[in-house]
Amino acid sequence: MNTRATAHVDTFARDNLPPPEQWPELRFDLPELQYPERLNCAAELLTGQPGDRTVFRTPDGGSWTYDELRAHVDRLAHILTTDLGVVPGNRVLLRGPTTPWLAACWLAVLKAGAIAVTVLAQQRAHELSTICEIARVQHALCDIRSVDDLAKAEVPGLRIATYGGDSPDDLLHRPAPSTPFTAVDTAADDVALIAFTSGTTGRPKGCMHFHRDVLAIADTFSRHVLRPLPEDVFAGSPPLGFTFGLGGLVVFPMRAGAGALLLEQAHPDQLLPAIAEHRVSVLFTAPTAYRAMLDRLDGHDVSSLRRCVSAGENLPAATWQAWYERTGLRIINGIGATELLHIFISAADEGIRPGTTGVPVPGWQARVQDAEGTPLPDGEPGLLAVRGPVGCRYLADPRQQEYVRGGWNITGDTYVREPGGYFRYVARADDMIISAGYNIAGPEVEDALLRHPDVVEAAVVGRPDEDRGQVVVAYAVLKEGAGRDAEALREFVKSELAPYKCPREIVFMDALPRTATGKLQRFRLRG
Repeated sequence: MNTRATAHVDTFARDNLPPPEQWPELRFDLPELQYPERLNCAAELLTGQPGDRTVFRTPDGGSWTYDELRAHVDRLAHILTTDLGVVPGNRVLLRGPTTPWLAACWLAVLKAGAIAVTVLAQQRAHELSTICEIARVQHALCDIRSVDDLAKAEVPGLRIATYGGDSPDDLLHRPAPSTPFTAVDTAADDVALIAFTSGTTGRPKGCMHFHRDVLAIADTFSRHVLRPLPEDVFAGSPPLGFTFGLGGLVVFPMRAGAGALLLEQAHPDQLLPAIAEHRVSVLFTAPTAYRAMLDRLDGHDVSSLRRCVSAGENLPAATWQAWYERTGLRIINGIGATELLHIFISAADEGIRPGTTGVPVPGWQARVQDAEGTPLPDGEPGLLAVRGPVGCRYLADPRQQEYVRGGWNITGDTYVREPGGYFRYVARADDMIISAGYNIAGPEVEDALLRHPDVVEAAVVGRPDEDRGQVVVAYAVLKEGAGRDAEALREFVKSELAPYKCPREIVFMDALPRTATGKLQRFRLRG
C-alpha cells in the first residue's frame, strides 16, 4: 500500500494521507483493474481515440475533436509548468461553469502531475477560503465569469489565472509551445484529485483520489453497467465540480472514445431541448430532474436516449415507473459517494428492480451490518458497508475513522439487503425517525407523498416531541396551481402507508433547500 515512488515534488497530499491502518481494504478483483505501477490518468484518457472524433460539444454548436482537445491540454500544461510555475504535487483549484475549457484545464493539471481541486461555480468566498486552507491550494485556474468570489476569498499566496477573458494574461491568449507535452510519470497511487464533500453540515472533507481511481470508476460502473458505445453522446445536469458529473461527462465518455455535450445550464427546461437537438444518448441527472421532466415531455423528442442514469439521491419507485411508462426507458439507479468517487451499487436493463438501488457493481463488494460491524441477515436494516478498488482517504481529517471501520467504507446510509442480493435504500442513517417506539424511514414517507399527482418534491424529517420523542413533519412542493390542502394530502398518505407513518404536519414550500450539487439539506428543515 502506497509504496511506489512518487513523482510529486510537492508531497503535501501524500504526507497527509491517513495512516495505512485507517485505510479501507482495497480490492482489484477484475483483470481490467490491474493497473501498471506508473500511470497518468489524463494521458491514458487522451490516448487511443480517433483524432477526428468529436469529444466535446456545446449548445451553441461548437465542438472539439480529440486531436483538438489533446492540443489544448498540451498547451495548457506547458503554461502551467513554465509561466505559472506549477510543479508535480501542487494543488490547483479549478472553478467555472461546465465547459470544454474547464475539462481541458482539469486534464492539463493531471497531465502535468499536479492535483486538481474542482469546486463549484456556485460556492462563495467563505467556502472557497476553507477549501483552499484545507488543501493548501497555491494555484487556481478560473473562468473569468467565476473569478469574483475567488478573489474575495483572499487566499494568501494564491495565484489566479483566468480563462475566457480579453486580457493578454488570459490562459487562452498566452504564448505557449505548440509541441506535445510529455505527461509527468506519476505513480498509479499518486494523488490526482481532491474532491470536497458537498456537505450538509460541518467543515467540508477533502477526499483524495489516485490516478488509478479515476480509471477504476470507468472500468467498473461505466464498463460493466453503463456499457457506453463510441458513438454515444453524454449529457447531464451535475457540474464538473461534483464527482458524479466529472465521471459522467468527462471520464466515462473519454474512456469509451465517445463524446459529451457540456451544458452550462442544465435544468430540465434546458436538458429536454438539448437532448433533442444534439441527439443525446446517455443522460446523467438526479431523481428530482427526471420527475420534473415528466411534466415537460410533451413536444420534446427524447428518442435518441438509450441510457438514463440517476444518482445523488434515492430514486423513488414511482418516478422510475412513470419515466418508464412515458419513455420506455429503464432508469439506471445508483448510489455513489464523493469518498468513493462514483457509483458502486447499481443495475441496468433486465437486472433492474424498481424500488431498489441494485447489486454491487462488478469490482465492488457490499454488505449490511450493525454499528459494531457484524453482518446482518437479509431483510434486516443496517449500515451499508462497501469496498472495492477505490476507498475513502480524507485529507488530514480525524473523521477518517468514522467512515472507514474494519476495512469497510461506511457510507452513512441505512439499507436492507433483500433475498437475491439486491440492496434497497431505507434512509440516511440520520434520517430515521423514531416516533412513539416506531421506526419511520423519512424517504418512505417522501415516496408516498410523491405518488400524489400534485406533489413535485417532498422532504420528511423528524421534529422533537415531548410525548412521542419525534413526530413526522413533511415539506412539500406542489405543481403550479394545485391547492394547498394539507388534510387531503395526509389522508392520501394514510391510504398509502400505515397510519403511524403519516405526517403530523405538512408544510408547503415553493422550493426545498438544496446544496449546490442538488442534495436535499434536511438539516435545514429539522432546525
